[in-house]
Amino acid sequence: MSLQLPPLALYIHIPWCIQKCPYCDFNSHAVKQGIPEQEYIAHLLNDLDEDLHLVRQRPLHSIFIGGGTPSVFSADGIKQILDGVLSRMPAQPELEVTMEANPGTFEAERFAGYVAAGVTRFSIGVQTFQAAQLSALGRIHNADEACRAAELAATLPLKSYNLDLMHGLPGQTVAAALDDLAQAIALQPPHLSWYQLTIEPNTAFASKPPTLPDDDILWDIQQQGLALLSAAGYQQYETSAYSKTGHQCQHNLNYWRYGDYLGIGCGAHGKITLPSRNSILRTVKVKHPKGYMDLSRSYLDERQQVEPEDRPFEFFMNRFRLLEPCPMADFTAFTGLPLSYITQPITTAINKGLLREIPGHWQITPLGARYLNDLLTLFI
Repeated sequence: MSLQLPPLALYIHIPWCIQKCPYCDFNSHAVKQGIPEQEYIAHLLNDLDEDLHLVRQRPLHSIFIGGGTPSVFSADGIKQILDGVLSRMPAQPELEVTMEANPGTFEAERFAGYVAAGVTRFSIGVQTFQAAQLSALGRIHNADEACRAAELAATLPLKSYNLDLMHGLPGQTVAAALDDLAQAIALQPPHLSWYQLTIEPNTAFASKPPTLPDDDILWDIQQQGLALLSAAGYQQYETSAYSKTGHQCQHNLNYWRYGDYLGIGCGAHGKITLPSRNSILRTVKVKHPKGYMDLSRSYLDERQQVEPEDRPFEFFMNRFRLLEPCPMADFTAFTGLPLSYITQPITTAINKGLLREIPGHWQITPLGARYLNDLLTLFI
């Protein structure tokens, strides 16, 4: 079966932060001697130029500027990046352009400039409103600054904005986690990302692990938090994503629906479908800023084909994060494989109560969402 083209997005990575958080395993680097903003912008656009042959004038579905902390760049710098991208690539009407930002006053004061540059959606990294927890997480803002940033975002001509919040923090009680969530809900953001802290390899927390809440506390936080969110009008549409009607993050939906995306910038990942070669290509760019901006080498660090036998796991690893029904037609279109290829694991998942079939779709069940890893291992 031939591959079909899914929507195409663009991820732009800005790798610098004011300081590195102890839980963070993203490709980020603390600012030490200033940021080479103009030099990096030139490299980003050169990086994009090298990849354009892979997409041949396909229109952009969305753009996401992540990091690091993209709001360490000036509004003029963000404008240069977006203008450079859109002079090279067509875009769909109503293009969603998300930018991650820290809620410190310095960044908040520049939000209006980012909107004028073309940003249509912010993702604001609040994480918690508790002073002791902010310190433990290495965050450089306080609760008042987080509230002011959210209140300012609400006054700007944005399509949407998101507050990023964590739970399961070191020593956190159910009451403290729900208080954080209630404070976030009181700010009435159109979208909330509410996710559990996990200890990732190669982080400061991995070398000196803090004591995290036990499974019973985490379960109570999750269940009571879901009730709070639902009562406030937020709909869960993904494992950690909750939105008011019409405010789902379109860029992340494209990831989870096994869409395509170019990745430019330090360590950025990309996934591109090439129907003419019946192949799906994954790319990773050079990770360290010094290496990335070294003119003697390519921006590309890794490039590999997704083999047909690996596509079912990849497809469902993304698709089953979503609570919406998964169209069976998307599996054949975006993996190039017949449904018969996955008859056995699908049947097993249904028999175990992890999935159910509805006309033309698979629907993950509450049990499947709770034991997502068990569901996904069926496709390995």
